[in-house]
Amino acid sequence: MTTAPPLLPVREAQARLLALAPKIATEHVTLNAAANRWAAIDVMALRTQPAADLSAMDGYAIRFDDLARPLTVIGESAAGRPFAGTIEPGQAVRIFTGAILPPGADAVLIQEDAARDGDTLTLIGDGPSAQGANVRPRGLDFRQDERLIHAGDHLTPSRIALAAMAGHGTVAVHRPIRVAIAATGDELVPPGVPLGEGQLPESNTALLVAMLANLPAEPIQLGILPDDRAILASTFAQVDADILVTTGGASVGDHDLVRPALEDIGAKPDFWKVAMRPGKPMMAARVRETVVLGLPGNPVSAFVTATLFLAPLIRQMSGASDPWPRTIKATLASAITATGPRADHIRAHLKDGVVTPLGLQDSSMLRALSDANALIVRQANTPAAAEGETVEVIRIA
Repeated sequence: MTTAPPLLPVREAQARLLALAPKIATEHVTLNAAANRWAAIDVMALRTQPAADLSAMDGYAIRFDDLARPLTVIGESAAGRPFAGTIEPGQAVRIFTGAILPPGADAVLIQEDAARDGDTLTLIGDGPSAQGANVRPRGLDFRQDERLIHAGDHLTPSRIALAAMAGHGTVAVHRPIRVAIAATGDELVPPGVPLGEGQLPESNTALLVAMLANLPAEPIQLGILPDDRAILASTFAQVDADILVTTGGASVGDHDLVRPALEDIGAKPDFWKVAMRPGKPMMAARVRETVVLGLPGNPVSAFVTATLFLAPLIRQMSGASDPWPRTIKATLASAITATGPRADHIRAHLKDGVVTPLGLQDSSMLRALSDANALIVRQANTPAAAEGETVEVIRIA
């Protein structure tokens, strides 16, 4: 008789899962294809920005020491069409925002403070307060050879724009993670198919594919697999993916055959029970270069465990320096009970910094999950919390 191992704390289980991850090759992609990826190497500036002193306002490029006397306008500088000459004492150049400051000028007189009669310019307002006023100096944003993006940084829209401004047309990232998804259970049928007695629509594959849509991952759908050890083993042995995710069949009942089937093809589970609710019956293993993550069959449990384990695993394999879900502080709208020996993840609704636990928390209830936009995270053996107390919250879609 197999003795069940002790429940593994969530943080230890997360660390052990990520330790199973293999290294993933890198590739260069265009900036237009870099969204929601992570930089595989540092991104260095190939140029200086701005490359020259630029005007920050529409007005007139002048010598600051000439501010008090009438000036002669000798030309114009616009973005992409710089003035070709040099400003001498007593001269000014009409200039527009983003245009190169002509040599000899050291300030910009904004147009609201100037009066122009033909080519004669006079001060009518306060004017610039010092040399360099209303000027964006060369290198204000960054200089050539500066490190702008660190390896492991998330390539957000602003970082992608920064890479473009720095002179890059492509960026190095890890290739997309191939994620095979298999649902197990004789009671399951594809969504939309008429149900027989005791049958259920299979919802976990659609759930996981939707979660992967915001990650650099390529889902490989293996379909619904029966509760048959030989078929499971044969299917698992043929998987060509970086991650194999199964739902259902990872516990210890007579029909929970995922773990035995994996052992049949040489896998050795790293852990297979976690001290969390929902999601206790979860398993992690590795077969050759494939990480196996066995998620519970209940849809809510599958969602919570995918949020805490699968998504961080994909982020780390994609090069993220910080793969974990971000938590924020929120104020409880109503009291919650103590947790006991397992960490709790309470479906809730977050609005304006106040989080309201949902009344129904059964791990089979998808409607309640669909109403939630947050998980209240409660560590094991945490005392009850009263209304108005502060709790940790993970935002969910």
